[in-house]
Amino acid sequence: MVQANLPSVSRQELRSICAFSWAGGMALGVHRAGFRHVALIESGRNARAILIANAGNGRSATVGDWPVVDGDPLDAIEMLRPSQLPEIHLVAGSPPVLHTDPDHVGTAEEDPPNQFASFVDVVRRFRPRAFIVESAAVSPRPGFAGFHRYLALQLAYPGISLEPDEVWTNHFARLKAVDAVADVGWSRHGARYDVKARTLNAADFGVPQIRRRRFYVGFRGDLRIDWRFPEPTHLRDLLEFDQQSGAYWMRHSLPSPKTDTHANRNAMLPLLSDHRRPRPWRTVRDAIGDLPLFAADGVEDVLNHHLVPGAKVYLGHTGSVLDAPAKTLKGGSHGIPGGENTLRTDTGELRYLTVREAARLQRYPDHWRLDGSWAAMMRQLGNSVPVRLAHVLARSVADSLASGS
Repeated sequence: MVQANLPSVSRQELRSICAFSWAGGMALGVHRAGFRHVALIESGRNARAILIANAGNGRSATVGDWPVVDGDPLDAIEMLRPSQLPEIHLVAGSPPVLHTDPDHVGTAEEDPPNQFASFVDVVRRFRPRAFIVESAAVSPRPGFAGFHRYLALQLAYPGISLEPDEVWTNHFARLKAVDAVADVGWSRHGARYDVKARTLNAADFGVPQIRRRRFYVGFRGDLRIDWRFPEPTHLRDLLEFDQQSGAYWMRHSLPSPKTDTHANRNAMLPLLSDHRRPRPWRTVRDAIGDLPLFAADGVEDVLNHHLVPGAKVYLGHTGSVLDAPAKTLKGGSHGIPGGENTLRTDTGELRYLTVREAARLQRYPDHWRLDGSWAAMMRQLGNSVPVRLAHVLARSVADSLASGS
């Protein structure tokens, strides 16, 4: 059955559920795009503690009262009754998914293997008008192309669940069979979503970090919304030009290195669709250059800015440099590999990033509390979506929901 387009929704009425936001990046970005969170669901104690410390029970004037649902995600989802809640317009999150091997089953306490299925279950129960999902970038290994299509089809047909004891390849085959004959909007299995997937580099959207992740954005088929991914707002070429022309170094009150390039490419820059010119990639220095020096016991006026000793160089893990976007922050399921999340300073010293520096590289605001061990907070930050990128995507979704196109 194909239903007609539903009326558009005003921006003041946009409501969302965030599931698996880790340190809160997706939740913050969606909130900044104008959505009001009806519930936040997390799989780990640290993630829930971060959300409660910052936004639970009305403790933050910036974000208001975010209802953080306590307990295991499966129990939390069961507690949420669609009939007792208003219409949900967006479900968003970054659920743990099987990154390393489609046939592998994880066992880490806070990284169970069923959380992507839990996210799909939220979509199935609430039938939101749209969803945003982030996962690991596509691997070049042959098996992953099919696995990522499997993830997309689960989102397209949330009513077709993985049966108990069913292997994912059989579930994938059932989904492909339905997709071959399904009409737009609805099937006998329930709502069908138009899903678009793309690997995005966060640096292309103003995040001072090279971070390539796969995003799935879907709109319910009966809405017939022709949505497209936002175009990049920041360019690598412009950073290179700023550095070659000397503008970058002048901005940071640093001497300009000698270069052989003097071309003025600014006049040839393309306009974006909203008639703005793109901006340069942001660097580590752009992000953290104004932070004060820190000590072992932290800095009084800056949250979570503590020196962590013991950084070492490991083969293949050489750390980020100040005058380029950071290397990808890593979270990991079983700890952070040696040499990751480190920085090479102007003096040549290698040190670990502080939690506050890492938060800035993910575009978190400085008031966002991240209290806990360095390893635990870096895991939360490394697994979360950069706030800026979440905001860009959620704002684009909000625009389409508000306009109905």
